[in-house]
Amino acid sequence: MKSKRKVVLAYSGGLDTSVIAKWLMEKYNCEVITFTADIGQGEETKSARIKAKKLGIKKIYIEDLREDFVKNYVYPMFRANAIYEGEYFLGTSIARPLISKRLIEIAKKEKADAICHGATGKGNDQVRFELSAYSLNPKIQVIAPWREWTFKSRKDLMRYSKLHKIDIDFDKGKKSPYSMDANMLHISYEGGILEDPWAAPEESMWLRTNSIEKAPNKAELITLEFKKGDVIKINNKSLSPGRVLDKLNQLAEKHGIGRADIVENRYVGIKSRGCYETPGGTIYYKAHKAIESITLDREVLHLKEDIINKYSRLIYNGYWFSPERVTLQKLIDDTQNVVNGKVRIKLLKGNVVIEGRTSPNSLYDENLSTFEDDDGSYDQRDAEGFIKINSLRLRKK
Repeated sequence: MKSKRKVVLAYSGGLDTSVIAKWLMEKYNCEVITFTADIGQGEETKSARIKAKKLGIKKIYIEDLREDFVKNYVYPMFRANAIYEGEYFLGTSIARPLISKRLIEIAKKEKADAICHGATGKGNDQVRFELSAYSLNPKIQVIAPWREWTFKSRKDLMRYSKLHKIDIDFDKGKKSPYSMDANMLHISYEGGILEDPWAAPEESMWLRTNSIEKAPNKAELITLEFKKGDVIKINNKSLSPGRVLDKLNQLAEKHGIGRADIVENRYVGIKSRGCYETPGGTIYYKAHKAIESITLDREVLHLKEDIINKYSRLIYNGYWFSPERVTLQKLIDDTQNVVNGKVRIKLLKGNVVIEGRTSPNSLYDENLSTFEDDDGSYDQRDAEGFIKINSLRLRKK
C-alpha cells in the first residue's frame, strides 16, 4: 500500500476503533481524522469527541445523520419489504452505505489518502464498507486493520490499550459482553453465550423492548397513513421519517414487539447466530404489506415478491450502490405510486395485529368478493372453463 499522510477513520469511540486510531499513527505515521455518524445508536456519540481528543486527534467529524438515514436509506428499503432469509430486517446492513458515503466525502474534502474501518475479517461489514466505498470512489485506498495487524482477539486490544493508556469503557465495567451494533432501526447482539445456538439469550441483554411478560395487558390501537409507500402520519399527526421511526420504536418497545433470534448465513460463508431488536421496523413492515394488499395489482405484487429476496441479499451483501440495486429500486418505487391510505393496527404483547386498511386506490371490490348475492358482474359458471383450460397439462398421462 502507498504511504499515507491522512486517513479518515470510521470512529465509534469503542475499544476497536480507539486502538485502531493509535495503531494507524504508529504504523503509517499519518494524521488520523475521525468520523462518527449519529444514526441513533445512543450514548456513544456523546463521548466520541472527548475520546478522540485524548488520542491526539485534531480533526473530528461528528454528524447527526438520523433523518438522512431514515429518509434516504430505511424508507426506500421499507418500500421493498426487504427482509433477509425471512427474518432479518437488515438494520446493520442498511447503515453501512451512508457511513461509507460520508467517509468518501470527508476524504475528498480533507484530501486524505485512505479511509479506515474497524470491521473484522470474518464478518459482513468489511464487505459492505468497502464495496460501497469503491462504488463511490474506485481509486480510494481502504485500510482494514483486522486483516493487517498481529492482534488476534480483543484481549490483545486490551493489552495494547493499557500499554498506550487509551481510555476505554471496557476498563470501567461498562462494556456489554456482546458485540453490538445500534442505530435508529435496530440493535444487534452477537458473541458471548450467543455463540452457542442452543443457549437462550439472557433477558437482561435486551435493551430496546419490554419482555412479553412485562408488556401491558391492554392493547393499543394506532393508525398509520401512507403516501406513495411511505408512512407520513401516525394517528393523523404528520411526522418526518425520523420522527415516524422514533414514535414506532417507542410504541413497539412498550408492547414487547420486535425481538428476533436468528442463525443467518454471512456473505463470507460463515453461519452466525445473532439476536436483534427491530421494534418500530416490525410494525412498519406489517403495516406496509397490509396497505399493499389492497392497492397493488396481483401480478405487480407477485413480481415484487419475486425480486425482494434478490433485493434483500444485495443490501445484506453490501451492494447498495450497485447498478442492479439502483435499477430494482426504480421498479419498486414505481409500484408505490398507488400505495396510499391508512392501516389500523392493534399492538399487544409482542403482536402486531392488522385490524383494517383503506385506500383511495383500493382494488378491493366487495361485490366481487362477497359470499352473498353479488351484482352479477361475476358469473360463477365461467370458472368451469377456466379450470378446464388450466388443468390440461395436469390431465395428460
